[in-house]
Amino acid sequence: MPHISSSPSLAPVLIAGGGIGGMALALTLHQIGVPCVVYEAVANLQPLGVGINLQPNAVRELHDLGLTDAVLDTIGIQAREWALVGRNGRDVYAEPRGLAAGYRWPQYAVHRGQLRMLLYRAVLERLGPEAVRLGHRVVGYRNRDDGVTALLETRDGQRLEVGGALLVAADGLHSAVRAQMYPGQPPIHWGGAIMWRGTTPGVPIRTGASFVGLGSLRHRVVFYPISQPDPATGLATINWIAEITVDSAGGWSQGDWNRRVNVEEVVQHFEGWNYGWLDVPAMLRGAKEVFEYPMIDRDPVSSWVDHRVALLGDAAHVMYPVGSNGASQAIVDARVFGAALVEHGVGPAALRSYDDNLCADISALVLRNRGAGPFGLLGLVDERCGGVFDDIDRVIPAAEREGFMARYKAAAGFAMDALNAAAPTIAPGAQVRTG
Repeated sequence: MPHISSSPSLAPVLIAGGGIGGMALALTLHQIGVPCVVYEAVANLQPLGVGINLQPNAVRELHDLGLTDAVLDTIGIQAREWALVGRNGRDVYAEPRGLAAGYRWPQYAVHRGQLRMLLYRAVLERLGPEAVRLGHRVVGYRNRDDGVTALLETRDGQRLEVGGALLVAADGLHSAVRAQMYPGQPPIHWGGAIMWRGTTPGVPIRTGASFVGLGSLRHRVVFYPISQPDPATGLATINWIAEITVDSAGGWSQGDWNRRVNVEEVVQHFEGWNYGWLDVPAMLRGAKEVFEYPMIDRDPVSSWVDHRVALLGDAAHVMYPVGSNGASQAIVDARVFGAALVEHGVGPAALRSYDDNLCADISALVLRNRGAGPFGLLGLVDERCGGVFDDIDRVIPAAEREGFMARYKAAAGFAMDALNAAAPTIAPGAQVRTG
């Protein structure tokens, strides 16, 4: 395995976007001895966002970056259960998750913004303050035989050009790099699902660290704790997502991709959802702020690479958030990218290897999530009994439910036996070759 340390004269890898994927890539490049600079459009990073889940395949990679459970426990909690519950309040499916399921690594429910800030602080500590340039947006690129030029725009309108060995676009849904790579790409795809997100203080239910999807395929609420209960009150921060599906023929008409709304706009769709063990309207009304989002993705592309430029994270594969694997996949992308550099050096061959390893499989996952991902089980319940049942085994036998979930986990890269047996994505101590 190549293990020649990097040369001080090696041109840096340029990273467009300082989100979870971009920061994970910066930490990975530092680990394998490759200089890099992150260019982030926002002038002042803030811990914005709500809850997300990190699957064991991503937690494994964070551990290999030195971000252990002791660190991750400061921004979230280890998940212990994943459950689907029908509109009548009866279980459709439940399984243990993370360590409780037998994985070698936990699954985490964390605050997205706090995870981003944790990664950002680690980058500053390990790479130094010059490794992140805030207020600089990558708006385009030019490939060269011996490198790449990134075209930048500052917040005050300055235009700059910066040279590097490679450019990795981790600049999200509205990626300017992807738009240049695929100028004729179709518009953002919206299938009709509207999501509202918020956080509410509440008593965790079931295991105390359970992810629960309640309702039907087209009308549901998802909720899980993202903090430990307060010792004094017993209340944790409960992250929730409420969803309905409407006719999408007219396209998304609200204008904003995330807008603050009055909670009563949401509650009207969930009146009467009170099960004793959960009062959904009360949970929704307990949020200080509620934001509305369309559930969107982009049609997959045939390649994430243009010579010395690559896409990563949402820029490559923004997907419906139904399988808790958007942020997880961005972290995995960063590690697979680093492994390709270790094997092939800092050049186009590494980018082709990265593309070959991930693009086709993750593009298929994007389409699988568009078909409801693991929540497809609720769709089967709707089809077979209209969502009303006394005995779920008579509607969908246990073996069929388990097989459905096993296929999804395999497609998403966190099938337990395969993951537990897999070698590290990047071997300990591996360094990139420079010749």
